[in-house]
Amino acid sequence: CEKLPIGIDQIDGIVDDIEKQIYNSLEREISSESIGEMVMTQLRALDGVAYVRFASVYRQFADLDSFKKELETLLEEGTR
Repeated sequence: CEKLPIGIDQIDGIVDDIEKQIYNSLEREISSESIGEMVMTQLRALDGVAYVRFASVYRQFADLDSFKKELETLLEEGTR
């Protein structure tokens, strides 16, 4: 979220929401993959650029086509 118009309060809100989801799941263990997906869901709703930045590192896109497909999906959802 660096250099984006996203306040610390918004980031704290995302963290709080994810913590609530984890505690409410009643699971004894939560995989890092699940947490990563929760973060991506929250960032996608908050800011497209923040989402793409996180997704590019988290998903470790193997090639440019994979990255392009993710961007196209994001753009399609934005026009709905």
